[in-house]
Amino acid sequence: MPKVGMEPIRRQQLINATMAAIDEVGLAEATIMRIARHAGVSAGIISHYFGGKDGLLEATMRQILTDLSDAISARRRALNEDSPKAHISAIIEGNFDRTQVTGPAAKTWLAFWASSMHKPMLQRLQNVNDRRLYANLCYQFRRVLPQIEARNAARGLAAMIDGLWLRGALTPEGLDAEKARHLALHYLDQLLAHHEYQHSAPAH
Repeated sequence: MPKVGMEPIRRQQLINATMAAIDEVGLAEATIMRIARHAGVSAGIISHYFGGKDGLLEATMRQILTDLSDAISARRRALNEDSPKAHISAIIEGNFDRTQVTGPAAKTWLAFWASSMHKPMLQRLQNVNDRRLYANLCYQFRRVLPQIEARNAARGLAAMIDGLWLRGALTPEGLDAEKARHLALHYLDQLLAHHEYQHSAPAH
């Protein structure tokens, strides 16, 4: 965690520089010196406030996760209805928000996923993010589906969101957020339609 006392503007400047460096050369080559040059500061500033590259990467991922949460929350607050489908759609939309799909953000996410397998702090952040997505989806699905079906639907849609995001981010042209949103929303429609069909079909 960054030390207390760093100005928010300078902190954001260093986080933006970290993402730019990762976008430019990848995580392994995104050295403290390169990040410092992007930010226009001395390398000593980064070491002082973040304790080095790992601390800065953690702070960067916390910021991206905060942006993700804010994007979802803003969409949910703007809803005109309180239906499960509307809330789940807002969660989908938020996961493909501009703050999550730009080149620097996407490459930082990819670096984060890879590094989390080896760095306990990043692994904890990843687990928190995974549990939050699943819990939010499961809560909404539980409003219209039996418990086991709701859990399976939440797992399936979470995997769909992550899969679309990962495949899109790895393509040379980058993630097509609009197409990914459309596919995820279509999958949501199928999940809900299947449930409605099961419960409306006449018994034999």
